[in-house]
Amino acid sequence: MIIDFHTHIFPDKIAQKTIDHLSQIGGIPYHSDATATGLVSHMEEAGIDISVTLPVITNPSQFDSINRFAKQINQEYANKKRRLISFAGIHPDCEDIDGKMAFIAKSGFLGVKIHPDYQGTYINDENYVRIMECAREYDLIVVTHAGVDVAFPDVHCPPELALELIRRVPHSKLVLAHMGANMMPDGVLERLCGEDVYFDTAYVLRFIGEEIFKKILRAHGEDRILFATDSPWSDIRGDVEILNSFDLNNITKEKIFCENAKKLLKI
Repeated sequence: MIIDFHTHIFPDKIAQKTIDHLSQIGGIPYHSDATATGLVSHMEEAGIDISVTLPVITNPSQFDSINRFAKQINQEYANKKRRLISFAGIHPDCEDIDGKMAFIAKSGFLGVKIHPDYQGTYINDENYVRIMECAREYDLIVVTHAGVDVAFPDVHCPPELALELIRRVPHSKLVLAHMGANMMPDGVLERLCGEDVYFDTAYVLRFIGEEIFKKILRAHGEDRILFATDSPWSDIRGDVEILNSFDLNNITKEKIFCENAKKLLKI
């Protein structure tokens, strides 16, 4: 089994326009049309069994519509051969964070996605602290973008601020995307490795290199690394092949490809 813990999809009617826009502002190509059917097609090519889809709310007014789409995905793909599990989205500027996090939990979502860069808020902000407190109370996974996002000049979730959040609100179901902090491996090794959080491999496998990957893996532990691609921004099959090419034993690969995610998702 292979679980891809970090992907993005959009409703069919806006998917092409959305990824064209995001590709332009970030200066990066896309590898899928970012629809649910497009993602499933690439999952089949790569042998992925389950993909976690992560909505990003860039404006608090999107809360209802984006989470309605996420719930529809969960209902439609719950029993499919290639399963999609959508998390909910929340914005730190949403009114009544407590109520919205309670709604997310009651709606059956397993987790939430936040993106400090797209949401223009540093990860140690009090509203993110409250989101984390609610996530811990409701046993929800939190996935956050961490490190550099090429579309933004400021880094809103660098390792030092991520560590501040971790110390304020310890929560073992926090996932720091992009191996702890995209393009900031030294900070990850210095500040984050060994903390009670997960790292995912989204987007970074093509760039990080086997040596640095294994250095972070040894320092952080093989039980806290999740295979992820960031599709449509990475080629799913290519990322599977890259991880398989690394000199890792089969038990370690099995943990990264699925066992760690299965425990987190309670599968």
